[in-house]
Amino acid sequence: MTTRIVGTGAYVPEQIATNDDLARIVETNDEWIRSRTGIGERRIATTETNSYMAAQAAKQALDQAGIAPEDVDLILLATSSPDYCFPNGACEIQEQIGAVNAAGYDISAACTGFVFALNTAHAFIQAGIYRTALVIGSDVLSKLLDWTDRGTCVLFGDGAGAVVVQAGDRGVIGVKMYSDGTKGGVLTCGARTNGNFLLGKKPELGYMTMDGQEVFKFAVKKVPEIIKELLEENRTSLEEIRYFVLHQANYRIIESVAKRLKADISKFPANMEHYGNTSGGSIPLLLDEMNRKGMLAPGDKIVLSGFGAGLTWGATLVEW
Repeated sequence: MTTRIVGTGAYVPEQIATNDDLARIVETNDEWIRSRTGIGERRIATTETNSYMAAQAAKQALDQAGIAPEDVDLILLATSSPDYCFPNGACEIQEQIGAVNAAGYDISAACTGFVFALNTAHAFIQAGIYRTALVIGSDVLSKLLDWTDRGTCVLFGDGAGAVVVQAGDRGVIGVKMYSDGTKGGVLTCGARTNGNFLLGKKPELGYMTMDGQEVFKFAVKKVPEIIKELLEENRTSLEEIRYFVLHQANYRIIESVAKRLKADISKFPANMEHYGNTSGGSIPLLLDEMNRKGMLAPGDKIVLSGFGAGLTWGATLVEW
């Protein structure tokens, strides 16, 4: 028995922000953003909270799977932008969808979060501890951005995606996960600082900072490496893979990964043109889009791979 994806769902905020909209607040333009990233627009949360988006995606996934919320054993939320420090977002989702019998907690691994969460759910299911799990990636990165910093504000958007997984006879074939904390400084967002009566000051909040060149170099090196390791360990050839479903950070990264793997770019679906980098929501958002378009057939082998702050990177080999 392994872990099978039996339902997918997604949710994005209603508000669209185009490249031209951003050109009104920072020195940039549509051609500059598109040529360097492949991004044309993104969704920005106005009234939507992280847990609301995640719960909507979860409801879609449960509905498609034909599974009642009370039959969910585990909820894992991959996010870097929760509504609260506590309660955790997974418990908020539990309340909103009525998954009264589930345990829930959040996983913080930035843009790799969904892959780490899926691999964690797989470990629980393979161990026989749980049978049915909701794995959700959701982020509202717009609230972490410095909207005067064109190096970051043009890249990110808000969104959520979810999958329902169950014990099954096909599904996850193999997993790989890595971290390198020594490189953590290249992509950061500070939490509330320590401010109290002893220090005589109030806490301050940080914003996202990123060394874009270092992140790019990290991604185009580590993603092909981990995919090759994953396939070799599971005796699977590149030619057997129907799709490589990568974190949607930058289309230039995807092109570089395809080139290094010597794989056809048509095997690398992309949707960042419409959503930008939605961090934890990125991979499940794309996966749901592919699923609902009928792009995935039983028996197809796909690779999911995420990379991001930490630094973290991971991959999962799945038979659909």
